[in-house]
Amino acid sequence: MTPSPIKEYFDSIADQWDGWMDMETINQRIEDGLRHFGVEAHEQVLDAGCGTGNLTKKLLERLTESGRVTAVDVSPRMVELARKKNDDPRANAKVADLKDLPLENNQLDRVFCFSMWPHVAEPEMALQEIKRVLKPGGLLHIWHIDSRQKINEVHANAGEAVHKDILIPASDLAELVRQTGFDIEEVRDSDSDYLITAEKER
Repeated sequence: MTPSPIKEYFDSIADQWDGWMDMETINQRIEDGLRHFGVEAHEQVLDAGCGTGNLTKKLLERLTESGRVTAVDVSPRMVELARKKNDDPRANAKVADLKDLPLENNQLDRVFCFSMWPHVAEPEMALQEIKRVLKPGGLLHIWHIDSRQKINEVHANAGEAVHKDILIPASDLAELVRQTGFDIEEVRDSDSDYLITAEKER
């Protein structure tokens, strides 16, 4: 199997990841976002590109016993850390690519692509796969809690595997999402965050 530079890169930084972050601020921003999105206690949710599992952890705090989070990442080490952080029967972390999700059709209420979209190599295929696993009326959130400019600057100065991973203007990505078969509900591209919320056509 051909080595994946992006997988190897994130494997190599996984153990340092949380230490590089202001986790108190990040956790508060995530909590505020989940309230804004109206995540309900029973939902079946995908945390795509889950990293070390910070979003998964906050989702589990909102869900009852009937709620579930599937967390996927291309980095085996990130998935291992996410499993340790979220030792909960409602969470299932797997190594998987967004273009080939280990989920049934029309299974999920909501998909989060949190702080990961620039690393999606084939966005059209990824969006089709997200559409496949969402229920009609299910919601997609492509979400960053930093500005597009800051994210692109960080990647430009990072390792070779990610230095060309650019976050495009939210209006452009929203149009691609719309063309895939979603209704756009919210678009933000500000100095503090980046968001596209879209509903799968019913």
